[in-house]
Amino acid sequence: MATTKGTAKVTLPTDTQILITREFDAPARLVWRAYTEPELIKRWWAGEKGTVTSVEVDLRVGGGWRYVMEANGGFEVAFHGEYREIDEPRRLVNTEAYEGIPDPDGNAALVTLTLTEQDGRTTMEMLSEHRDRAGRDSVIESGMEGGMQESMDALEQVAAALM
Repeated sequence: MATTKGTAKVTLPTDTQILITREFDAPARLVWRAYTEPELIKRWWAGEKGTVTSVEVDLRVGGGWRYVMEANGGFEVAFHGEYREIDEPRRLVNTEAYEGIPDPDGNAALVTLTLTEQDGRTTMEMLSEHRDRAGRDSVIESGMEGGMQESMDALEQVAAALM
């Protein structure tokens, strides 16, 4: 397997957007499963930053999701959102609210995940659209990239293990 460890690329297309692009050595249907099934999400979402303690997924338009982890520093980190569009296994649109800030829902990002498969490999594009530049910049400055790289590496391992 030609894994692509640490290769997620982060760009800032506009003042309010973060675009993460990464290739996986697994077909789109397996990346989708790893990304949307609770028992599989538990295996990758925290990366090496902690332990996932709760994953709730109601995968339907209007349904919600919530992920919680116990971080290595002994504190809880939680995100939640609502599914807006589902086109399995190609596209998923949802809100993403970090529960550790004031007014998480008012400051939620809109995340569009696109999976494109070619020759058994999948390219993921994850576009995160924030309310304003300050919101986008606070995510970038939070150190999200290191944790995201770990999570994406683990996501690839989980998806590939389904083959």
